[in-house]
Amino acid sequence: MKLLIKNGTLVTADGEIKADLLVNGKVIERIAPAINEKCETIDAKGKHVLAGIIDMHVHLREPGFEGKEDVESGCKAAVKGGVTQVCCMPNTNPVCDNAVVVTYIKHRAEEVNLCKVNPIGAITKGQNGESLSDIGKMKSAGIVAISDDGKSVANSAVMRLAMEYANDFNLKCLCHCEDANLVDGGVVNEGYNSTLCGLKGSLRAAEDIMIARDIALSESLDIPVHICHVSTYSGAALIKSAKERGVKVTAETCPHYFILTDDIITSYDTNTKVNPPVREEKDRQAIISALKDGTIDCIVTDHAPHSLKDKQVEYNLAAFGISGIETSFALSYTYLVKTGLMSLSELSEKMSANPAKILGLEGGGLGEGAAADLTIVDLKEKYVIDGNKFVSKGKNTPFNGFEVFGAVKYTIVDGEIKYRG
Repeated sequence: MKLLIKNGTLVTADGEIKADLLVNGKVIERIAPAINEKCETIDAKGKHVLAGIIDMHVHLREPGFEGKEDVESGCKAAVKGGVTQVCCMPNTNPVCDNAVVVTYIKHRAEEVNLCKVNPIGAITKGQNGESLSDIGKMKSAGIVAISDDGKSVANSAVMRLAMEYANDFNLKCLCHCEDANLVDGGVVNEGYNSTLCGLKGSLRAAEDIMIARDIALSESLDIPVHICHVSTYSGAALIKSAKERGVKVTAETCPHYFILTDDIITSYDTNTKVNPPVREEKDRQAIISALKDGTIDCIVTDHAPHSLKDKQVEYNLAAFGISGIETSFALSYTYLVKTGLMSLSELSEKMSANPAKILGLEGGGLGEGAAADLTIVDLKEKYVIDGNKFVSKGKNTPFNGFEVFGAVKYTIVDGEIKYRG
């Protein structure tokens, strides 16, 4: 089956080019100034064609928390947001710490048949931080990384064993960096606004201490490590210093950390409650700088959908998390590219090429012979974010009312159109 995309602007690693693109089956067969082929055709005039977005940090909630999200609703949200691949975290019920749960998630993704779903296995059994999961068996079943996301592995000896064992299977540890004892029930960034609002704060140090610990392990063991959802200026500085020393560390952040500050918590809107918390202006600026200079490699969503009952309670009792997979491209384009902070090619690198490289996934680039995973966007089309219109079960977003540019018009996975905007 062939698909021809005509008259579009292709976003490549080397810049933007006007060209046609012919898909044959699951691969890009040809890129040329003008292609004539009798097959299904998309006229992409005035639109940009990017390598399919890869979100390497999402929560699909299934099995166990289908009231918040399930594989089907999460994948529908993904393709609406231009995402062709997701990597789903293991904090399900039961925890994804064995091959059976991995196989179940893969099977559900095949049934849904929308975007590609890559399970991430738990580092420790039950995410209890004590004994290692069956990492080898999970790798055979299809995991692409391991993480105890939502928790740090507090025991450094266990974390060392996990990194060494995972490395034997060519898997990376994705580290949620948080000293839970230091957080001690904090729900927002500790600072002026937490004091103003009477909400218990969480120090930057709670994140930075664990970032430093995991960098130290990576450096001592000479084993790669990936730092999740970086939110602090000081954490970004630790990662930059480590990279300059040649440490095999990579890192990610999310749109809320380079767009928002903790001024948002003064509304007491529980949709602003996320972990790690949104921090201060100097943190926001540092995250932007870290994206620009390559300290932070990826933009992800940490898509964390919740039901209304999880959020419509007082701030201290509300669940942490933002539903972000449907808005990540538009927010990133609007606040990073349209403002002149980076090029569209650089944004595609952060959202596609680097996640593919870090986790060893197919896709992430445009070229003849590459996977036919594509996102077509209209950069001139603007719209106002409305969480009530999300197809995700999670309507929890702090970006309600934000005007953004960059509407997703088509999402193509393995050469098949999965979403038409």
